[in-house]
Amino acid sequence: MMMSYIITILAACFLSSPDIIGRVESFGINYGQVANNLPAPDKVLALLSTLRIRKTRIYDTNPQILRSFANSNMDIIVTVENEILSQLDDPEAAYEWVSTHILPYLPQTKISGIQVGNEVFTDDDTTLIQHLVPAVINIHNALSKSGYSNIQVSTPSSLAVLDQSYPPSAGTFKAEISTIMYQFLNFLATTKTPFWINAYPYFAYKDEPDQIPLDYVLFNPNSGMVDPNTKLRYDNMLYAMVDAVYFAIGKMGFKGIEVRVSETGWPSKGDVDEAGASPQNAATYNRNLLRRQMANEGTPLNPRMRLEVYLFALFNEDLKPGPTSERNYGLFQPDESMTYNVGFSALATTSASSSSSSSSSSSASFSIASSHATYTKVAEKGYQRVMYWMMIVYWVISALYYYFYV
Repeated sequence: MMMSYIITILAACFLSSPDIIGRVESFGINYGQVANNLPAPDKVLALLSTLRIRKTRIYDTNPQILRSFANSNMDIIVTVENEILSQLDDPEAAYEWVSTHILPYLPQTKISGIQVGNEVFTDDDTTLIQHLVPAVINIHNALSKSGYSNIQVSTPSSLAVLDQSYPPSAGTFKAEISTIMYQFLNFLATTKTPFWINAYPYFAYKDEPDQIPLDYVLFNPNSGMVDPNTKLRYDNMLYAMVDAVYFAIGKMGFKGIEVRVSETGWPSKGDVDEAGASPQNAATYNRNLLRRQMANEGTPLNPRMRLEVYLFALFNEDLKPGPTSERNYGLFQPDESMTYNVGFSALATTSASSSSSSSSSSSASFSIASSHATYTKVAEKGYQRVMYWMMIVYWVISALYYYFYV
């Protein structure tokens, strides 16, 4: 009985064994450009392709990037800058914006979404919020009129939109934004578009390093916390943040709106008062996040819905204002070397010929020059075999546990 059960599971593992990394469809990365020393967009595309990342977001509609990403397999989300939101109150102006900034690149460039502004609900300019919903609706209508209603229109919010976030079941939106938030959520529900949140456990830890366990925010093994109202157990802060947003949406009377993470990350360097900002913590956070993405995990509230996450950020950006941490979220330096090893080197393997003709380099000096476009069938299959056997071991252990203890 036990052997037949195990054999069935092993067979399922082998029959469902396409490219493992190719199935990480819920992971993307933010490609910020507040710098004067970044690689050309075509090199960035090559780097993303080498790392097998198929989703990215930019914070504008940079024509050079949109042209460079044409005829690739890269999904790209573009952004309407906060500064022009007030102009898009007018439907004709919104249609003109779409005609100028979006339509010339379709369908060659796979623009999958438009983020209207960034953290508008909590922006220092409090007048912006009144323009948000009209701009979102007008851009959506302009896309539909042009035959591209499949492009999702939304806006990313900071966690500061919540009045309460702990425990997750207490999640509620701030009263002062509730009227416009309701209008925005109604649009999302009608168009079946996700709610995007910028969620940074790092900020919570930085503010209270003596109160918040580091392992809890880094996805390391820990005792976690149990929501006293739902009895759901959380072993990391990011999932708790996301579920707090789900609860807040529910309390506004909406169901079925998916919550996605538009930004999360950890800085590799900070000022003396920025606790936890280090290469070790950044590597741990992003590596553990990547592992969970590979497992297509959901949150405790929605365990069967994989959580879509966009990591911040691809590069360190030397012109960003603010504390030192703001300029040090990148996985890569502008010269394309790794800031630290997050584990992507397992996804980007050099060919036998290129590796034999160049000197070996440490993970910290991994660059596109040494790995670009050189996947080999042997390397891909070797990596896949490792992942398949890891899955097999997991299922065998699960089967034995089920047989003897359940």
